[in-house]
Amino acid sequence: MRAGSSADAPLSTEPANDAPHRLIRDVTFGEGVIVHPFTNLYGCRIGAHTRIGPFVEIQGGVVIGAQCKIQSHAFLCEGVDIEDEVFVGHGVVFVNDKFPRATIDEGLLQTNSDWTVLATTVERRASLGSGAVILGGVRIGEGALVGAGAVVTRDVPAGQVVAGNPARELVRR
Repeated sequence: MRAGSSADAPLSTEPANDAPHRLIRDVTFGEGVIVHPFTNLYGCRIGAHTRIGPFVEIQGGVVIGAQCKIQSHAFLCEGVDIEDEVFVGHGVVFVNDKFPRATIDEGLLQTNSDWTVLATTVERRASLGSGAVILGGVRIGEGALVGAGAVVTRDVPAGQVVAGNPARELVRR
């Protein structure tokens, strides 16, 4: 369990609301999670009192902490770990492969054994602005702020504010 999470909080197999038109498979929910319609969640874990907006996809193995806000149209792929109280803005995209290819050298489609998932961590109370792209293998520090549309290609230290492509430091809070 993360700091600030309650090990005693009841877990559920369903979100707290009854929105139609969503795919939820093999998900562990903390207490009071809200999931809006047109959302695909599978094989992930979502902490207590987190809100998931519409048109969000969260893939297998993703862990989202308590009291997070995941805004509409966000894509969280395998390998992403979101700590407590994180804000993920509209249209934020995570990437877990720096060298994506459809096929191997022989022309056959790649399989899971042809690549390695790059883990990405977003630490407690960080905020990711709308449209940000977060490349795999990075860590975004506690309380950091990623500006809208930024492309994060390397670690962002705790408390730092970054923006641009590639994301660069603006100010340290």
